[in-house]
Amino acid sequence: MAFGRQFLSAFKAHPVSDDSLAVGAEPLGVPEASHDADTATLDLIPAPTAIVELIDGRPVFTANNLAFRAVGFARGGEAALLDAIGDRIATFLTSTEARCRVPLQIGDSVDSHYYDVTLARRPDRVAATRCLMTLLDQTAEQRTEASLRREMNTDSLTGLANRMGFGDLVDERIADGNRARYAVLAINLDRFSRVNACMGSLSGDELLISVARRLKGVLRGCDVMARTGGDEFAVLLTLRGGPDDAMLVAGRLQQALVQPFQLSDFSISVDCSIGIALGEDTEDEAEDLIRHAQFAVKRSKRTGQTEIYRPHLFDIVRSQFSIETRLRTALEERQVRLAFQPIYDLSNGRISSFEALARWQTPDGQHISPVDFIPVAEECGLIVPLGRWAMDEAARTLASWDRQSGGHCGAKMAVNLSAVQLQRDDIAAMFADVLSRHDLTGDRFTIELTESAFIVDPDSTLRTMLALKEMHATIAMDDFGTGYSNLAYLQKLPIDKLKIDRSFVSGMLADRDKVAIVRAILSLAQALGMRTTAEGIETQELEQTLVALGCAFGQGYFYSKPIDADAAYAMLVARNA
Repeated sequence: MAFGRQFLSAFKAHPVSDDSLAVGAEPLGVPEASHDADTATLDLIPAPTAIVELIDGRPVFTANNLAFRAVGFARGGEAALLDAIGDRIATFLTSTEARCRVPLQIGDSVDSHYYDVTLARRPDRVAATRCLMTLLDQTAEQRTEASLRREMNTDSLTGLANRMGFGDLVDERIADGNRARYAVLAINLDRFSRVNACMGSLSGDELLISVARRLKGVLRGCDVMARTGGDEFAVLLTLRGGPDDAMLVAGRLQQALVQPFQLSDFSISVDCSIGIALGEDTEDEAEDLIRHAQFAVKRSKRTGQTEIYRPHLFDIVRSQFSIETRLRTALEERQVRLAFQPIYDLSNGRISSFEALARWQTPDGQHISPVDFIPVAEECGLIVPLGRWAMDEAARTLASWDRQSGGHCGAKMAVNLSAVQLQRDDIAAMFADVLSRHDLTGDRFTIELTESAFIVDPDSTLRTMLALKEMHATIAMDDFGTGYSNLAYLQKLPIDKLKIDRSFVSGMLADRDKVAIVRAILSLAQALGMRTTAEGIETQELEQTLVALGCAFGQGYFYSKPIDADAAYAMLVARNA
């Protein structure tokens, strides 16, 4: 190119005659010697170079060099060149530009050649309708770049498109328009990690290759498959018959995995979960479509069936994510507080204890229900700091009541422990530390656990419960009757109380089935030496019925809604005086 610049300088100093030669060295009323001089000068440039002039409104090559002719542009090749960039050359020649660059691709998709074309003329002669055209061959660079792009967009194990390549394919489909004509399927292999753990990564890779081949074998020619993660695949579907097409393809994919895979001496069964995102339900972003399909596949893992993404479900998840973010701040800024609901001894009408319940009010006055934020806290891990705070705050409140009453205030405190916290936290050590810091004894607390806590890891739960019992805490099973209700657990675990869920208590006077269930629970508790608490008592008639059936404790709006610590203490003093 340095040599080319030297030539341009010479071209400016000794310009070629305006009487140019036509393409192919045919004379156009100029001396042959002038054309020969142009050609001889151009031949000094190693890159394909030509002089092009606007004649009768169209660009014409009036001279060219050996390199230009060597690559096939002379004579018959000019037509292809002008077809590709003739309009751009004509625009340049009729403009006031001194220089411009034009990308050029000539040939079919299999054997394309790429050039960087420079059109230039003297700055003081921009009105002239002729210029020098130089072509820089970039074919090797373009082919190398295309090869690298293919490697970057291809999964090395299966040969399928990878996540990046799949995103590009979805982008292309979105650019074509008509969002109702395509969908993305996300496929996640179930329990694949066990193969890697038991048989090693090589066997895992072998299984992935076999799975990919089998899944691809049942797809239509218009569908494209990719491997988007370790054990995750995706399919870009063309919908010919609407959303039903996606469900049919999903069914074929699942059916393809019914036959076990043979690895060494093992026969491996593989299941998959499938989520579908329809183009018509998604904004014009490839990542949105893929993310929505992955959201649907997570639901599929929970439901056990193919799920189609629905925008309103995603809005719920987005809301939960917002709650998670705000809850972290709420815990740091102490926006969460405890409310206390009294539990009455039905035999004498006195308050026996208070249940501590977490309540969250944002700075702008919005009340967020525990039904919304407790599940989010469990999922994101915030339940551990939240549970520790609740236990400490309940103990601090109880110690404060004792100081105000000049001794034992006459009530216990019931605190809920999440099953997730039970798995992730050292409950016994935490409880012992709380008792020590607030100078309380374990018998002042009732620890309420749901049935799910006993199912996840019964051995660990039993050890925790025994440790709590050694500190003299009371253990209650909360919401009894709504979970698994395995009677074997009732015999094995050191449970002191059963709390009958409000769904059985509320409205039970008008429902014989509920009465029968409550009576059965009370009989079971009596046989096992346990006491019972009925939740959801809202009327005096309901209270009297439960007393007649033998229920020991009652809790509900008939007595009080959850109230703050000061109001709870005032109620305790007034009721138990």
